[in-house]
Amino acid sequence: ADTAAGTETGEAAGEEGTAEAEDVPALQAKLTALAAQLKAKEDEIAEKDKRYVRLQADFENFRRRTATEKADLSKYVTADVVGKFLKILDNFERAEASAETARDIKSVTDGMSAIMKQFHKTLDELGVKEIPAAGEKFDPRYHEAVMRGQNPELEEDTIDTVFEKGYVLDDKVIRHSKVRVITNE
Repeated sequence: ADTAAGTETGEAAGEEGTAEAEDVPALQAKLTALAAQLKAKEDEIAEKDKRYVRLQADFENFRRRTATEKADLSKYVTADVVGKFLKILDNFERAEASAETARDIKSVTDGMSAIMKQFHKTLDELGVKEIPAAGEKFDPRYHEAVMRGQNPELEEDTIDTVFEKGYVLDDKVIRHSKVRVITNE
């Protein structure tokens, strides 16, 4: 019985070994195919890594170039604005020189008024506008209350005194108006 069992076991093992031997070429073919797929994926990953590094370098170059262009633009805009105000400075210097020799104060005040008009015109050309304040309702977006006062003739939260004018450039507040606001309580 032992021999019969051994023979059966040996035959089963032999058949199994033969089946495995027959599967080895198929498994090797699968392994080769999988190795080729792995190599293709590794190449794809390496290419994407290179692309990522290039994109990162391109972005860094773009960021630096944009920062440089922004700084240059700021310089040009500043130079343009300063150029406009230098004309006004020239007129102030002329007015100062003529004030030293002027015999009548009227010509000096007329010259100063002309320079003030030129100054306001330049601000207007640049888009700078004065914030309306006196007699207006207090608005914290545009006004800074530095004092409170009482005046029964005016409504609550009305501005009665402007200590320092405020200005906007388009919709951006450059400087808030410093004001006294009425509180009648």
